[in-house]
Amino acid sequence: MHKPHYDYIIVGNGLAGLQLALALVNDAYFSDKQIALIDPDTKSANDKTWSFWETEDNYWGALPYKTWQKATIYSSKKQIHLNLAPYTYKSIRALDFYNYAKANLKHKPNIHFITDTVTSVSEKDLVTVTTETNSYTANHVFDSRVTPEFSTKIKTHTTLLQHFKGWIIKTEHPVFDDTRITMMDYRLKDGNQTTFMYVLPFSKTEALVEFTYFTENTVEESTYDSYIKQYISEFLKIEDYSITETESGIIPMTTFPFNDYNTTNITKIGTAGGWVKPSTGYSFKHTQKKVTKVIANLKTNQSPSKNLFISKYKFYDKIFLKVLKDENHKGEWIFEQYYSKNDINTMFRFLDEESTFTEDLKIMWSLFSFSFIKAFFKTLK
Repeated sequence: MHKPHYDYIIVGNGLAGLQLALALVNDAYFSDKQIALIDPDTKSANDKTWSFWETEDNYWGALPYKTWQKATIYSSKKQIHLNLAPYTYKSIRALDFYNYAKANLKHKPNIHFITDTVTSVSEKDLVTVTTETNSYTANHVFDSRVTPEFSTKIKTHTTLLQHFKGWIIKTEHPVFDDTRITMMDYRLKDGNQTTFMYVLPFSKTEALVEFTYFTENTVEESTYDSYIKQYISEFLKIEDYSITETESGIIPMTTFPFNDYNTTNITKIGTAGGWVKPSTGYSFKHTQKKVTKVIANLKTNQSPSKNLFISKYKFYDKIFLKVLKDENHKGEWIFEQYYSKNDINTMFRFLDEESTFTEDLKIMWSLFSFSFIKAFFKTLK
């Protein structure tokens, strides 16, 4: 039986899959390419919130749900108030992004949505994608499924988990300053670990309040809930509120070499491709940059994953993860130093992997400590 054939198959309609599909249809070079997107889920729930910063309005236009230009970091010792200009911090609700992507893709004659579960991807002359109900061939497959080796070989790489739960709460009366986000609040912590609260006020009466861990192990659902509850009552001083939505997630912060699992005709994307920045878990803007590079590579007949990573940042991330893994209580100190001793441009350019060597040195100097020196030498081994 003849298998349906596509130029490109994208496995998984998450952030990376949909951003890639949008980039392909927005470039006339690919207008004659047949593209299939395969996912068991129709992406009709708001399962997460993506946040990022930028200096200019890019093509997401009106998609951000809310934007801010001020932020606060609370450590147990001090408050750091940041004016983010020239940057704007933006949040996009996952459901808004899914709907935007589907609306822009559905009417394209060369885009095919297939609701099914991929069971295997194998490579001979063409790549065969087998699903629970069918099989397809493609010239190239972009696969967002994390390789099984990740769970078996994880112990040989420096790995932490960024895991979190958030409540979107609504209050009767105006209580939030909706011009300012709380980027990190360390005043309420789970023991001696790196944990912090994150608050995004969407209006004066609505906010996302999220408790985040950068640790090796996850915790019970009820643990997040009790900290969020305590924070709302003791720090936000809110008594009456309703929970309208919840979100949770686990993001690997790891030196695992995801990009080693790319082959000639299969490219791993998203978390599975190592596109999430290991030291922060930020993904929205990093995905956008990686997608732009993949498109440029495809147009010049290069391997899609060529030059997706800048080696110096991989090295910096390794050191940072090593410190946090060996001395998890240091997280508060690290972020307090980072945000209090550097200017916004230097910090955000460094996190965006756009910094100059001079800016890198400023960052290094602000974090200069025995812990980092130790981690530096351990990383060289």
